[in-house]
Amino acid sequence: MIAFFGTGLLGANFVRALLRRGETVHVWNRTEAKARALESEGAVVFTDPAEAAMGTERVHLALSDDAAVDDVLARALLGLDRRALLVDHTTTSATGTVDRVERWNQRGFRLLHAPVFMGPQNALESTGIMLVSGERTRVEAARPHLEQMTGKLVDLGERVDAAAAFKLLGNLFLMFMTTGLAEFFTLAQAMNVDPTSAAALFQHFNPGLTIGARIDRMLAGQWSTPSWELAMARKDARLMEEEATRAGSPLRVLPTIAARMDELIAEGHGMSDWTVLAKEALDRAKPKR
Repeated sequence: MIAFFGTGLLGANFVRALLRRGETVHVWNRTEAKARALESEGAVVFTDPAEAAMGTERVHLALSDDAAVDDVLARALLGLDRRALLVDHTTTSATGTVDRVERWNQRGFRLLHAPVFMGPQNALESTGIMLVSGERTRVEAARPHLEQMTGKLVDLGERVDAAAAFKLLGNLFLMFMTTGLAEFFTLAQAMNVDPTSAAALFQHFNPGLTIGARIDRMLAGQWSTPSWELAMARKDARLMEEEATRAGSPLRVLPTIAARMDELIAEGHGMSDWTVLAKEALDRAKPKR
């Protein structure tokens, strides 16, 4: 028997998938109507998290943030069995995850963080990617259940907050990629290129294929053998900004990138490969002697 706290778009489809596998699922949601929508599909709806947790072997959470997870777990405490496995799929902070696991360890409970790179359809179809990290026996106890919920389970090791950290890293990249596309369409409009025609560029030009090589160059610190000099990249950024400004469609993100380019050029990196943009972050990551 399983309890599931949080039946938004993702949580509701996790519950549907569990029900289809024949599981008995207790559900609770802050907005009761969202939980009630699952009643006709076999879920048992509760208005109190503690009551929903009673008698369950696993409790899954798919909530909004750290504060919501802390609040709901606190409200469920009286109904939780210390033998139950608590699995949090919420995107939370790394710091909050460490603190939360420690607090619940002290109470004698097994809490595990397993955030996902999934949309609602992935949750329903048990596809997509799920991350997990934490104490080894805890992960191994959860593994067969988590593997049924996802297309790929990525175990990031014993570090309690590793899954939280990698989830935030992945989401950061998605945000920049989406923002980059927004800037792409803004510049296209400024140059009188319709969005559909602009998008067709990616039928021929796939920048994703270059990610591995860029990462290798950054990690190796290969700034002195440029494939694209920072000064030339800055020139191109200027051309983009000028086109957008002339059309009255200013770019929102590129000016910040250009400002950072200017700082690095002033530091003498104009002839360096433009991936020198990562230098400061990577220098900070180097072990101190």
